[in-house]
Amino acid sequence: MQEKLQALGKQLQGEFYYNQLIKSLYATDASVYRELPLAVAFPETINDLQELIKFCQNTHTSLIPRAAGTSLAGQCVGKGIVVDISKHFTKIINFNKDKKTVSVQPGVIRDDLNRHLAPYDLFFAPNTSTSNRCMIGGMAGNNSSGTTSVKYGVTRDKIIEMKCLLSDGSKVTFKALTPKEFQQKCKLSTLEGKIYRELYQELKSEEVQQEIQQEFPEKNIHRRNTGYALDELINSEIFHETNAKLNICKLLAGSEGTLAFTTELTLQLDDLPPKNSALIAAHFKTIENCLDAVAPVMKHSLFTCEMMDKTILDCTKNSLKYNENRFFIENDPQAILMLEVRDHHHNGLQIQVEALLKSILENTASYAQPVLIGEHIEMALELRKAGLGLLGNMDGDKKAVACIEDTAVSIPKLANYIKEFTAIMKAHDQRAVYYAHAGAGELHLRPILNLKLSKDVKLFKQITHEVALLVKKYKGSLSGEHGDGRVRAEFIQAMVGKKNYQLFIKVKELFDPLHIFNPGKIVFPAPMESSLRYVPDRDEPKIITFQDFSDSQGILKAIEKCNGTGDCRKSVEAGGTMCPSYRATKNEKDTTRGRANVLREFLTNSQQTNQFNHQEIKEVLDLCLSCKGCKSECPSNVDMALYKAEFLYQYQKENGFSLRNKIFAHNNKANEFGSKFSGLTNILFQNSISSTFIKKIMGVAKERSLPQIAKKSLRQFIEQGKLNLIPKNKKGSIYLFIDEFMNLLDTNVGIDAVELLVKLGYEVKTTKHEESGRSYISKGFLEEAKVLANHNIEVFKNLISEEIPLIGIEPSAILSFRDEYLRLANKREDAVTLSKNVFLIEEFLSSEIKKGKITSENFSDEEQEIKIHAHCHQKSLSNVKYTFDLLNLPKNFKVTVIPSGCCGMAGSFGYEKEHYSLSMQIGEQTLFPSVRKANSKTIIVANGTSCRHQIKDGTQKNAHHPVSILNNFLLN
Repeated sequence: MQEKLQALGKQLQGEFYYNQLIKSLYATDASVYRELPLAVAFPETINDLQELIKFCQNTHTSLIPRAAGTSLAGQCVGKGIVVDISKHFTKIINFNKDKKTVSVQPGVIRDDLNRHLAPYDLFFAPNTSTSNRCMIGGMAGNNSSGTTSVKYGVTRDKIIEMKCLLSDGSKVTFKALTPKEFQQKCKLSTLEGKIYRELYQELKSEEVQQEIQQEFPEKNIHRRNTGYALDELINSEIFHETNAKLNICKLLAGSEGTLAFTTELTLQLDDLPPKNSALIAAHFKTIENCLDAVAPVMKHSLFTCEMMDKTILDCTKNSLKYNENRFFIENDPQAILMLEVRDHHHNGLQIQVEALLKSILENTASYAQPVLIGEHIEMALELRKAGLGLLGNMDGDKKAVACIEDTAVSIPKLANYIKEFTAIMKAHDQRAVYYAHAGAGELHLRPILNLKLSKDVKLFKQITHEVALLVKKYKGSLSGEHGDGRVRAEFIQAMVGKKNYQLFIKVKELFDPLHIFNPGKIVFPAPMESSLRYVPDRDEPKIITFQDFSDSQGILKAIEKCNGTGDCRKSVEAGGTMCPSYRATKNEKDTTRGRANVLREFLTNSQQTNQFNHQEIKEVLDLCLSCKGCKSECPSNVDMALYKAEFLYQYQKENGFSLRNKIFAHNNKANEFGSKFSGLTNILFQNSISSTFIKKIMGVAKERSLPQIAKKSLRQFIEQGKLNLIPKNKKGSIYLFIDEFMNLLDTNVGIDAVELLVKLGYEVKTTKHEESGRSYISKGFLEEAKVLANHNIEVFKNLISEEIPLIGIEPSAILSFRDEYLRLANKREDAVTLSKNVFLIEEFLSSEIKKGKITSENFSDEEQEIKIHAHCHQKSLSNVKYTFDLLNLPKNFKVTVIPSGCCGMAGSFGYEKEHYSLSMQIGEQTLFPSVRKANSKTIIVANGTSCRHQIKDGTQKNAHHPVSILNNFLLN
């Protein structure tokens, strides 16, 4: 087989891999399953796909189509060849504004498509919680729905036409057919013709049709994906007197890639919803009260009717990203219904709001009904959308498991169904999670299980079986929008009856007689408890780490928090920071998820004495910029920078520390030495011949400029009395952390900070302390970093208080006190206590503004336009808002935040010769173009040393620290 795979790879235009690393990356999706594929293909052309199909015909293997890999039911997991269309099949092919249609390749991201359509006031309506990375092909495969389905319907309703490859490699276009066109298709001597003929023969019988209508989920449940949608086909004019045309796309939607391989989809678009909107968050003291409210509120014209229960709400309390989104929550509700109304006119909106509030008060047991408008709506909805990832953030091995999370029943039956469901859960000593699409009769219900234990694996299947029977009792759908996949397929026969299940088998074998396409999903499934991500009752690996991972019960459990939902795959246009290298390469191995998968795989199964000693881990972490975007943007708070620091330490302990890493780690000591001869050092750094030689020795990119060392350090300025530290009218005191960057590289920024603080009335105190250790942490020199961290904690623990906080200028340095120091400290309690009074200078000044101690009167009223690029660590561990608010204080400053992610420099990453090109590519995504577009009078602000250096190298423009700007505009 290896020889055959090698030969296949040579025939494909796209990439093709069958090494252990890439197979490990694609062994899982967002489900509980894991199975190593035979290989992974990234086709570039239709011909590539045809070659793959031909290979499968000849070798009796299979293709597993994969887009973003966010499947919850295991659709993307299998032992065949995974075919990832997310990298190359990403084109928007044709847009027709008049017909309100668009044709796309299956790898187009849903939100990216809608950004393209927005100028035309159109959009593709189905809206999943993964909409910033899920792709149209995957949405068609699962017949995705999302929050908008109560108003706009599901993906199946929007597909006009699909271009596909059949199992014999032939090209076919499926679309709506008139009876005459249908007859012409039946006459074809191709596989396409056979499909039409035999489908008709199987479905034309009145007895067959009655069986379908009797056994399938109720028609008024628009979220129904159990098995193949034969009920949609028999409702066409080929079988009945109706205006509905036969369209095989109805069948393919929700077929999970088991019938054909889609290469293009034409979609029906909708007008953008009315711009004026309001969201009522109805609070309830019980789940029952919440569910009883669904029927009366759904009598209104709602655009959203979503539910969150207390379990989800409690998860958000500990989320760095989502805690601030809880602003509207009153007291401690057991459940909240989020009800959105829209109107083209403000008056009309107000009428709808008042009517809905009246209905809630008269017909439900809601105890609070805050009304949200503007950006607050999106913040609240983001809280709900984050539910899936947040559930994965539960500490320990017990998780909210996806198996019965996709059930849908008709709304009148929802409350009674949930009561019986709750009884099942109680019988198994379960407290389930209730959230999501209440208005569609679908709640994402999840039991809390530890699938590392065989007893819970048995419970996993038993609960699913009992709930399936309950769903059948209520004539609901076991699979509402997430598909059957590996987790629910074995219950399909019970859901639709034996006769209909036999029809499903005939449909599968008609389209795909050799079972090339995604076998084991929908028909002929393996048992749902097979091929799980974890081996039940295994001996847990004992992994000794240098850093403290006790808060996650060890590093492996911290990594296992990644549940595969793929938030790290969002595009640049979606905003945020995570994950900068993936955004540039579009390679799964450069996602946070991919890295977590490989870490989990090798740490779990390693036979090495040092489990970190694997080249594969080194490879996937190589392009991690340690930006910490994942620490806050990943709903599960996966902190890849933390894991990378631990890996580098452990790996280099076995394999040695490179000269370059030693130089970068000890960079501050080198700068201290160079500062003694700063004039000579800077000449050597600037001279083209000498600097080229230095860069070559250090492994630095020849294109990169080297930083200049200050003639006099910030400490020297202070110790020599060159700076006034005591204000005339004292408002308070602070200790200044003189980090290694301000001390020797950006001394002028340090001087500006001291002058600004003193002029504003703050006494600046300093003391002897060590550098932050940032460079040691980033290069894995954790023993050295630990010494520095503990020294600094010891120095400041008795000096710092709420009255006299510790203030820092460089984000990556000062925020170490609130992040890495907590894991390196000998006395964690001291580190935690100290961290509560450590602030970035923008945080401190912003808090003083709120107290009224600093006002706009302190600054010039000169007009000035400012654009901000914030440091990644600030975005992750603090908030850009502090810098934004601070620079908005002067009356006539017009301030905007550049929606950039990581600048691409990331400490030493952008200096390294093998990373330079990627570093600049990341900068070019958003940051560099925004800086270049700014007019010459616009001030570019960046509070990170690396960021300012990157902006200079990438645009030849100077960026300034916010304290320098404020100091320049400060009135004496």
